Amino acid sequence: MRKVLKEKIILGLDPGTNVMGYGIIVVRAPAIEVLQFGVIRLGKYGNHELKLKTIFDRVLGLLDEYHPDEVALEAPFHGKNVQSMLKLGRAQGVAISAALFREVPIIEYAPRKVKQSVTGNGNASKEQVAKMLISLFSLKEAPKLFDATDALAVAVCHHFQKGESRTRAKGWDAFVKENRGRVKGI
Repeated sequence: MRKVLKEKIILGLDPGTNVMGYGIIVVRAPAIEVLQFGVIRLGKYGNHELKLKTIFDRVLGLLDEYHPDEVALEAPFHGKNVQSMLKLGRAQGVAISAALFREVPIIEYAPRKVKQSVTGNGNASKEQVAKMLISLFSLKEAPKLFDATDALAVAVCHHFQKGESRTRAKGWDAFVKENRGRVKGI
């Protein structure tokens, strides 16, 4: 009896407030293939609220076009600038909201975990991550911005981790159920 191999599509996101990376892979065990990767440029929007709306709209567009089974995000790292961290957290929250709106499960990975999964070194540089992905997928040209390869690395990390992570939500209903009692009113 032959097993029917199901494919899995993973959308990786590297949230940002000026540039947001995305990478989409399809897994047909044991092969992994890149469907698309690139960046969402947000610098032209002077208003932070317009940036957030654009993130929501563009992530919804990616979800509707590629129908990923799961979304993997890079968790924000703790920086020194509180305002930058707040804005980055908002960008990530909007991306998470878009995935939850379409009821696509989301998983977060720490930057160090992503680098470790892709290069074997949790302290790898963005250049090293990009070179590893170029080699892994035989990409003909390197992207102009590392945000794209960072997002692709998040998707690959998720595949390598087999979807295991501390943070996982499967839609609004699951999110509310998992967080009942932690927030007033739910």
